[in-house]
Amino acid sequence: MIRALVVEDSDTVRQLLVRMLQDDPEIRVIGAARDGLEAVEMAHRLHPDVITMDIQMPRLDGLQATKRIMQQVPTPIIVVSAAVHSDLEVAFNATRAGALTVIEKPGGPAGPDYATIRDHLITTVKLMADVKVVRRWTTGFLERREPILHPRPREVQTAVVCMAASTGGPAAFYQLLKELPGDFPVPILIVQHITRGFGRGMVKWLDGTTQLVVEIAADGQELSAGRVLVAPDDQHLTIGADGNVRLQPPAASDRICPSADLLFASAAHVLGRKALAVIMTGMGRDGAEGLKQLKAAGGRVVAQDERSCIVFGMSKEAIEAGVVDRVEPLERLATTVLEML
Repeated sequence: MIRALVVEDSDTVRQLLVRMLQDDPEIRVIGAARDGLEAVEMAHRLHPDVITMDIQMPRLDGLQATKRIMQQVPTPIIVVSAAVHSDLEVAFNATRAGALTVIEKPGGPAGPDYATIRDHLITTVKLMADVKVVRRWTTGFLERREPILHPRPREVQTAVVCMAASTGGPAAFYQLLKELPGDFPVPILIVQHITRGFGRGMVKWLDGTTQLVVEIAADGQELSAGRVLVAPDDQHLTIGADGNVRLQPPAASDRICPSADLLFASAAHVLGRKALAVIMTGMGRDGAEGLKQLKAAGGRVVAQDERSCIVFGMSKEAIEAGVVDRVEPLERLATTVLEML
């Protein structure tokens, strides 16, 4: 039985979340907090397996509550946020504080997407309850660090860097991208599995934390140095035969969209040995098959290590497939990418 703590200041939404979770026989809601201070107290007293965390709350908001819980009684935290900018900036900062993921706040039972949102909430709670989180002692994690000072390669052998992540990805991309210099000499393409409607908020948040330009990819867009293109909702991001961005709608049989496998495979077919791939934190095995093709074409692969992954799934599958050239912790990924250009 998964023991859940719900944190939400709205009485209506709090009751709705409790009802949604308790509809599942494997979940028991052991507490419901109305603000961040109550959330911290209940986390200490009840020791839940997982916490759903609101963002905008009186007395102590979701970001500060997440920081305190992760410093004092580390617990898997799922941020439940409205897809509006004022919430999203705080929500993604909460992932840097240790929250595992961000999902959509539900509307009423009469809403057209009610069942989908409920099922996604229940699935996420079940998956996140098993994640082993660690205590966050650092108090300065929100401070922006300067990009790495690294000699620019005399002759860049790489034409593109392709990256992919799922659970824990937004915070990991924040760490990596902020340490790359503004004159980074090649384009970066990113696939991030994220709740629909939150991709643009993540991109805007990342764009404000790095010297690089971060934006949603557009079909036919040219690849240019120092520009980070992120796959849009419900579109596969690939590289076309002409070397430009190609967006593809998902097929009926696709389990995941956007797909890391398709991004890596397209890089393999178009650029071969001139492609560098980075596979990062996340559940599942998306990316491993595409990386096999990229490796066979002469490309190179870097994987995030187990210690620094929120969920050691995607990286693990790539490592076990024997297609990874280097395994590095998150804090070394930017340096490694620069070294391998």
